[in-house]
Amino acid sequence: MNPLVAPEPFRNDMRTALSVNVNKIALLRNSRRLNLPDVVKLSRIALEAGAQGITVHPRPDERHIRARDVHDLAALMKQWPQAEYNIEGNPFHNLMDFVRSVRPHQCTFVPDSAEQSTSDHGWSLPEDLDRLKPLVAEAQSLGVRVSLFMDPLPEAMAHARATGAERVELYTEAYAAAYNTPRQAGVLARYAAAAEAALAAGLELNAGHDLNRDNLTAFLSAVPGVLEVSIGHALVADALELGLADTVRDYQRCIQRAFAPFPSAQ
Repeated sequence: MNPLVAPEPFRNDMRTALSVNVNKIALLRNSRRLNLPDVVKLSRIALEAGAQGITVHPRPDERHIRARDVHDLAALMKQWPQAEYNIEGNPFHNLMDFVRSVRPHQCTFVPDSAEQSTSDHGWSLPEDLDRLKPLVAEAQSLGVRVSLFMDPLPEAMAHARATGAERVELYTEAYAAAYNTPRQAGVLARYAAAAEAALAAGLELNAGHDLNRDNLTAFLSAVPGVLEVSIGHALVADALELGLADTVRDYQRCIQRAFAPFPSAQ
């Protein structure tokens, strides 16, 4: 057991794991020809503060995470056997090269174009099913779990399972946009239905995109079975005010509130 791992390690039967996406840290570093801020050092701080994983989404143009970062973080993660390394990206672009060389715990297939500033939609299934299946199988043959980035469409979950993937990551931008508006309850119901359909199909669940300290507890309280949330933009923005370690601990408190006997309604 790694003595640096924070107390109360994640267990699947307790609560949702927090994976910190460090892309925006790399984006800030890339604005100067210095290794400042240091992506690996800050990832270590996040893990020491209680994050259960690190996520990266290396783009073909290396606008933030670079190939070297992927490998340097893989070396870091070997020191944290209880934590998980998740690499996101389009498997038809550069993702599979990293899956083959690094063999992370999880790879998340995302159908983004090379030009997109951020991910903005999930896979179209069953349309994409046949071309995804061999790549899912290849990743799994390397010992890598596959998660598919998906819109909250209950009818698509059986098709997602048919690709062979073990998980889906629910794309949560629509929920974040509806949070604290009259649409919130209806949108949350749609995510809950998608989650239930995924679980019924034999899939496990992740979630991510625009989740933050305000909306995270309500989402996890309403949507069953979420094993992992990947949070980057809001978490890094909060860290500018609070510091990274305190921010990670605050996000963990948001998660914990969702699993309390009487979750907060916030």
